[in-house]
Amino acid sequence: MAPSTKPVCLTCGTQYAAPRADCPICTDERQYVPAAGQRWTDFDALRANPELKARIQEEGPGLTGIGTEPRFAIGQRALLVQAPTGNILWDCTAYLTDEIITAVQDRGGLSAIAISHPHYYTTMVEWAHAFNVPIHLHEHDAEWIGRPDPSIQLWSGTCKPLADNLTLVNLGVHFAGGTVLHWNRTLLTGDIVQVIPDRSHVAFMYSYPNLIPERPAVVRRARELLRELDFDSIYGAWWDSTIPENAHEIVQRSADRYLAYVRDDS
Repeated sequence: MAPSTKPVCLTCGTQYAAPRADCPICTDERQYVPAAGQRWTDFDALRANPELKARIQEEGPGLTGIGTEPRFAIGQRALLVQAPTGNILWDCTAYLTDEIITAVQDRGGLSAIAISHPHYYTTMVEWAHAFNVPIHLHEHDAEWIGRPDPSIQLWSGTCKPLADNLTLVNLGVHFAGGTVLHWNRTLLTGDIVQVIPDRSHVAFMYSYPNLIPERPAVVRRARELLRELDFDSIYGAWWDSTIPENAHEIVQRSADRYLAYVRDDS
């Protein structure tokens, strides 16, 4: 890959087009600036970090997880969706090496990148350049793009079909552009719909680290949109954050529980 010294935030992994003093993703109330202050690296230094290595493993039928050991920044892993109409990278991680590029190419390469929300934009432009593919982002989150690039394609509205059985759905949870990917009978959610540890419920939050709940009207809208989708399983943002069956019923029950707890009974 060509050298790239564009700065990368150590806390969230977002890459910016030029050096800056602050990271808008981290100063936003949905993330945080560490007590020790803002710190930076760059893409080349990240790739060369001897403490990091690629983690690539099968997560489910047609799904390959791509991340790092140990975790970097927020710690999410991307998912390579191996679809007959062309592979999609769902969400993104900041760490991209020749080993990862080869692993993706060995699995059929990429036709596009789609990302759930700005916390996972990371080094998306580096990925797009490495594979010569477009990035699909919802227009409601355009203000959070740290490195503008012609590869970024903004979409609008509630749904965007990428190919047969591959559809982006804007739920608006967590961020106004918060999006999930519906693929066959599977829902890829990042943390727009957060899989919780016991796998029997999911959560809806405006800010996870700052424990700010999502607005009830937003969750109601998301519940109705998800009610219309046909899915059995969910793959969230983290390794093994998976609900393998009965996911549709779990989502509806979780939304009902959430709305029961946040209603105003005064």
